[in-house]
Amino acid sequence: MKRSHEEHAARFDEKAADYDDDATPEYRACVSLVVDHADPDPDDVVVDLGCGTGAVGLRLATDADRVVGRDISEGMMERARRKAAERGLDDVTVGEGSFREPNYDGPADVVVSNFAMHHLADEEKRAAIDVVAGMEPRRFVLGDVMFFGEPDPEAPFYSPAVDDPATVGVLADARRSRRRAGGVRLPVRTGDTASRK
Repeated sequence: MKRSHEEHAARFDEKAADYDDDATPEYRACVSLVVDHADPDPDDVVVDLGCGTGAVGLRLATDADRVVGRDISEGMMERARRKAAERGLDDVTVGEGSFREPNYDGPADVVVSNFAMHHLADEEKRAAIDVVAGMEPRRFVLGDVMFFGEPDPEAPFYSPAVDDPATVGVLADARRSRRRAGGVRLPVRTGDTASRK
């Protein structure tokens, strides 16, 4: 991880007020893909890791029984809580938590995350996959920045100072190693924001 947990939290605290207004078309397209693929049932509990201002979780709240959002930035969480209250979404709770320590031990039918995992180093990504699998969701939907080869510093959404995006192989290997170890299977669905701009 290029920055500490605390540094990332402080960085997003500063961005929280304008985060939604500054969202790029690619980010919005990825949010839509995650929402489409999450497809919760009416009695499902959705856990949104790295929930930010609630871009994904709040859209899923009307289709699910309950949404549990977790983030490390108090500024982002406060914004998500405010938006949930403004929309009258009583079935949304937002609290402090991370991929490795979500601070949630209830049911998780669907786990989602959008544009958050790329802040973790590869080993932390593997540990995060283990934590998510341990929640035993029926579905895990990850929207994020990933590359097939080494990241190019000129690529959109990549800043070597703060990001540590995975290659597709890192996440595929983590998933395969879980399956070989007899762990819970994580079904995979793929999407591409290029067709959603």
